[in-house]
Amino acid sequence: MRTLESEHQMEKIKDHAPHTKPIPVTVLSGYLGAGKTTILNHVLNNRQGLRVAVIVNDLSEVNIDAELIRDGGGLSRTTETLVEMSNGCICCTLREDLLRETQRLAMEGRFDYILIESTGVGEPVPVAQTFTYVDEELGIDLSAVCRLDTMVTVVDAYRFWHDFASGETLMDRSQEAHEHDTREVVDLLIDQIEFCDVLVLNKCDLVGEAELAHLEGVLRKLQPRARLIRAESGKVNPSDIMGTSLFDFETASASAGWQRELDKPSHTPETEEYGIGSFVYERVRPFHPSRLMDWMSSWPEEVVRAKGIMWLATRNDFGQSISQAGPSIQFGPSGYWVAALPEAEKNEILSEEPELREVWHPRHGDRINKVVFIGIELDRQRLTDSLDACLLTEEEMALDWQSFEDDLPNAEAV
Repeated sequence: MRTLESEHQMEKIKDHAPHTKPIPVTVLSGYLGAGKTTILNHVLNNRQGLRVAVIVNDLSEVNIDAELIRDGGGLSRTTETLVEMSNGCICCTLREDLLRETQRLAMEGRFDYILIESTGVGEPVPVAQTFTYVDEELGIDLSAVCRLDTMVTVVDAYRFWHDFASGETLMDRSQEAHEHDTREVVDLLIDQIEFCDVLVLNKCDLVGEAELAHLEGVLRKLQPRARLIRAESGKVNPSDIMGTSLFDFETASASAGWQRELDKPSHTPETEEYGIGSFVYERVRPFHPSRLMDWMSSWPEEVVRAKGIMWLATRNDFGQSISQAGPSIQFGPSGYWVAALPEAEKNEILSEEPELREVWHPRHGDRINKVVFIGIELDRQRLTDSLDACLLTEEEMALDWQSFEDDLPNAEAV
């Protein structure tokens, strides 16, 4: 339904997109079935004269989403354009196509806005990167002709927890982007949530208010920066996802809840809403590999998300990255500790990063365990005590650390 306020908002979007300036772009991401196409159709039918070009990406040979948008009647057949990109993903195999088509549409000079619907198994970061640097091989600089305005992620309120806890891979569901795509569904969900400007929680009419508020609380903890909008049947105000000028690559890259927790100067626990909380586990002492592996094999169910760096006694030169989302746990080398580098290189880094000197340990340098835990009804003390029990004891600190058994993943890589 048209209102004076919505018409005014759409006029503001037009003002931000004259032909003499880079044309603004909104990218819709979200897992399969979340409602991206429904939202796109709703926006196209409620844009009050805004001239829009649409790019729709679908992995299948037949672009079903494009057919739905065409049938939805939101695009003018004479003045607007629908570009279909099928049988591939714009974040990898069809990236060149995305570059060329977006440049072509922007340079035609007859559109006020470009809307891109990414495939349901696409990750938003590679798509955003396409707009932020010059592709020298193709000779295309999208930033000269268009401006990434808003990254939107659509979440299915009804199926979120089912998908989150499924433990399935995209291959298990025959949804892989390519033959080597071994990603887990939950990791894709988290990637899409943690990199966006606007989170649309769709299908809210299918979920009770208490469950909805609880899910909203989790999403706000996972992605505290994004604007969160509730929607039913994909009905959102076009100005909520277009012409927001919210996107900034550096800001978006550091906006995930775990990153914000690590960046805080202090880690004082905040007031919890709906039992959803977070804390940072930080210790300057290495983990015993066998005890840590036992701990990880019985991962606390209340932990929804964990991310950080771990110090493993048997891999003293390399920090270990840990990333957990639901039943998916990824663990492996993340790079050299600065303290393990040759003296000249180490001193150069310390001179360039004086803040590192402030936390430098006289014996262990920058080696540290620093992991963010986000969860529901977290027992911080119990979690802390159980992790402390995995650290080397005073007696073990004096032993040969390489003598400890290490069966954790990627040991051969270090």
